[in-house]
Amino acid sequence: MPRNNNNNKNDDGGGSPAWMTTFGDMMTLLLVFFVLLYSFSSMDVEKFQGFISALQNQLGVLDGGQTITPNPNIDAGTLGEDYAQAPQNIQQIMRELDNYIKSNDLGDRVEVENKRKGLVISLTGEILYELGRANIRGQGREVLSMISDILIDIPNDIMIEGHTDDLPIRTDEFPSNWELSTARAVNVIKFLIEETDFDPARLSAAGYSEYRPVADNDSSKGRAKNRRIEVVILNSQYVVNNDSNSIPKQQKQRELAENNEERIQSEGEDG
Repeated sequence: MPRNNNNNKNDDGGGSPAWMTTFGDMMTLLLVFFVLLYSFSSMDVEKFQGFISALQNQLGVLDGGQTITPNPNIDAGTLGEDYAQAPQNIQQIMRELDNYIKSNDLGDRVEVENKRKGLVISLTGEILYELGRANIRGQGREVLSMISDILIDIPNDIMIEGHTDDLPIRTDEFPSNWELSTARAVNVIKFLIEETDFDPARLSAAGYSEYRPVADNDSSKGRAKNRRIEVVILNSQYVVNNDSNSIPKQQKQRELAENNEERIQSEGEDG
């Protein structure tokens, strides 16, 4: 009887191609490789938490469940007083100065003007000094005392500016109008500090010689207007911020210089 071989044609079955085994091994190795990469790049938890904390502080973000409550020790009426109340303070100062000027008939010698840099009180030189001198005389001391009483309680910084006419001066004490204008401004500051309770940290002085005139120097009347002292109540944008959260410019520069010096010394030792 002839042997039937048809039953054995499909004995080997329908298995996967041989290349699939190699492909599967490669995918397994890739998976292991990426798992190792992930494990090697584990996160530094402390650094991440520090970064999040710093970001929250900068953006004012509160932790979950926290609320903002008012501080009972802070008077709400004083918040932002230096800025919110500035217009009212300036108007009050101008009224008090105007009343004093009118009651003492000083309209031609004391002027008040609100400018961009601040409120400017201009005093003619003749009310404060003798011609070519920087010592403050009697009536000038009375006027400065009055101004001090009005300005002493406001928070603004104050600049004292000295100005002269264009007539040259050449003395041992004042070789030029630069020295004269500066000495006059400094003497006003000394008076405010020594004769009143003014905080010296609020005061600064500048001398401009004859280079910022307000009138024509061709007439005696114009020169008299140019010989003046200006008491400037500075606006906040012109004031150095000295609060507890800021560092004055001079201190920053000093710290930068010290850091640079330490760095140079360290590099020299390492070399």
